[in-house]
Amino acid sequence: MPKKKTSTPNRGLRVGDQIQRDLAELIARELKDPRVGMVTINAVEVTPDYAHAQVYFSLLTGDPELATEGLNQAAGFLRNGLFKKLHIHTVPTLHFHFDRSIERASDMNALISKAVASRSKNEEAEE
Repeated sequence: MPKKKTSTPNRGLRVGDQIQRDLAELIARELKDPRVGMVTINAVEVTPDYAHAQVYFSLLTGDPELATEGLNQAAGFLRNGLFKKLHIHTVPTLHFHFDRSIERASDMNALISKAVASRSKNEEAEE
C-alpha cells in the first residue's frame, strides 16, 4: 500500500508568500516605530516545521542597522498580528535580516555601464 502524503507540496512556499504579504501590510499600517522607515519585504523563508521564518527586507531610506533592530524588537507584535490573519496552527518566530542584494545589483550595473562606456571609447579611438 502506498504511503500517504502528509503535507501539500510547496505548502512552505505558499505560507512564506502569505506571511510576506501580511507582514508588508502590518508594517505599513500597524507599526509605529520611527526606526523602521519605508520597508519592502523581499523574501520570507519558513523552516519545514514552521517554527522560524527568516524575513529579508530592504529600505528606501534610513539606517539598515536601526531598522533591523526595530523590526526584531517588534517581532512579537508582528507575530501576534500574523496569528490573527493566518489560519495555521503554528505561526513562526520572525527573524529579520537586511537584504543587500539590491545594492549589489546596482553596483554591478554601474560597473557594467562603466565597462561598456570604456569599450566604446576604445573602439572610437581605434577608428
